[in-house]
Amino acid sequence: MKRDLMQQAYGAMRHDLRKTVLTMLGMAWGIATVVLLLAYGEGFGRAIQNIFESFGATAIGIFPGRTSQQAGGNKAGVQVRFTDADVELLRNVIPLARHISRTSFMDATVQNGSRSFSFPITGADPAIQYIWNLNMESGRFIDDGDNFSHGHFVAISSEAKDKLFSGMPAIGETIRINGISFQVVGVLQARMQEGDNDINRVVYVPFNSMDVLQDNYYVGGLWLDSQGLDHQKLAKTVRDALALAHGFKPDDERAVFVFDAQKQLSQFNIITLGLKILLAFIGTITLGIGGVGVMNIMLVSVTQRTREIGVEKALGARKRDIMFQFLAEALVITAVGGICGILLSYLVSFSVGTLTLYSALAKHGEAGDIRLIVAPRILLISTSILALVGVCSGMFPAFRAANLDPIEALRYE
Repeated sequence: MKRDLMQQAYGAMRHDLRKTVLTMLGMAWGIATVVLLLAYGEGFGRAIQNIFESFGATAIGIFPGRTSQQAGGNKAGVQVRFTDADVELLRNVIPLARHISRTSFMDATVQNGSRSFSFPITGADPAIQYIWNLNMESGRFIDDGDNFSHGHFVAISSEAKDKLFSGMPAIGETIRINGISFQVVGVLQARMQEGDNDINRVVYVPFNSMDVLQDNYYVGGLWLDSQGLDHQKLAKTVRDALALAHGFKPDDERAVFVFDAQKQLSQFNIITLGLKILLAFIGTITLGIGGVGVMNIMLVSVTQRTREIGVEKALGARKRDIMFQFLAEALVITAVGGICGILLSYLVSFSVGTLTLYSALAKHGEAGDIRLIVAPRILLISTSILALVGVCSGMFPAFRAANLDPIEALRYE
C-alpha cells in the first residue's frame, strides 16, 4: 500500500514537473532559512558563552565599600576593610567553593634594562588562574610555593611581555617593579581586550609578595569560583557572613559589592533565548510561504485530476484512501524540498564561516564571533517545523479531494 502511494505520488509530480520543482525550491528555501536562522541564534549564544568564559564565567568578586545604613552603634559611611580573616570566614561558610583568592591592585613602574613602562600590578593567590580562566602561553603561573615563601616571581601578560622584551624570551629573565627585582616565570596568552582596557598589560605577583610594594594587610578584593552553586543563595550567604563580621546590615549593598559573572551570563542567556524564539518565528513564517506553494500546487492537482478521483471512487476507493494519496504527494514534495534545503543550509554555513561580533569591539575577540552552528538539535527543530508545515499544507487539498462527489467528478471535463 505504501509503495503504491509513493508510486502515485511520484507519477503525479512528474505530471507537472516544472511546478513541482518550483514548489520544492520554495520549500528548500524556507527550510534553509529556518535552519540558518536557528544556527545564527545558536552561534550567538555560543559567542556570549565564550566571552564570559574567557574572563571566568563562574567567578564571583567581593569588594569592600562604605556602609550606607546605621547598624547598632555604628553610623553610616564607615569604611569596610577585608583581611585574611575574611578569607577563612568565606572558606567556612562556603565550603563548596573550589577556589578562593585574595587580590590587591596598584600601578607601578616596570623596567627591563632601559625599557620602562607603567603597568597595572595584581597581587593574587595562585587560585586566581582558575577563577579568571588565565591560560599560559609559556612557562607557568605563580604557585603556592611562590606565595608561601614571599618569592619574587611574576607572570606577565602578553602585551607586557612584548613591550618589555620586544620579541626576546622572557622566561627566567628579571624585571624590576618600582626598583625591586622579580623573576619572570610565565607569560599569559592574550585575552579579549576592549578599547583601552589594560587586561593584557597586567603583571601578576604572589599576593604575599606584594608586601614589598605596598601595605598588604588589607585585602583589595576577594574572588571565588562558584561553579555548581546556587548564586542567589551564595550572594546572600556572603553578605550575611560579612555583615555579621564587620557590623553592617546584610541588605546594605553599598557596604559590600558582589559581582556575579554567572548572574550576568544568565541575563544574557534570557536575551539569547528571546532572539532564538524570534528567529524561529521568522523562519517558520518564511517556511509557511513555501507551504502555501505546496497547498496551491496540490489544489491545482485536485482540480486537474477530478475525473481520476471520480473513477477511483467508482472503483471502491474510500475517502481516507484518496486523502492519504494526496497527503502523501504533499509530504513527498515537502520532504524532497526539505532535504535540499538542509543541504543548502550546510553549504551556506560552511561558506560563510565566522560572522564578526565581539572582534569588532575587542582585540583578540575572535572566540566571541558568531559561527553558524547546524547542531543536531537545530535539525530536529527544523524538521519538526517542516513536517508540521507539510501536513498543514497537504491536509486541505487532501480533504477537498476526499470529499468530492463521485458522480460530479465523473462528469467533470
